[in-house]
Amino acid sequence: MGAYAMLEAFARISLALASFVTSLFVASDAPNFGIVNAFVAITLLAFGVAVLAFWSPVAEWTRSAWRNLSSRS
Repeated sequence: MGAYAMLEAFARISLALASFVTSLFVASDAPNFGIVNAFVAITLLAFGVAVLAFWSPVAEWTRSAWRNLSSRS
């Protein structure tokens, strides 16, 4: 599987997820569905990048918090 095919698969999956989320709030035949869908797709992409960027500090904070709660009991 080449890089182009992987990028295409990622784009299709992310747009399908964005379409599902958008359809929860906007009717599919509404004139602004495409604009809202693009906004939701960009927001989901930004959220995914933020989760990946801050995964290590959040995971470490969660582990230390869990250890502190466990040691109090």
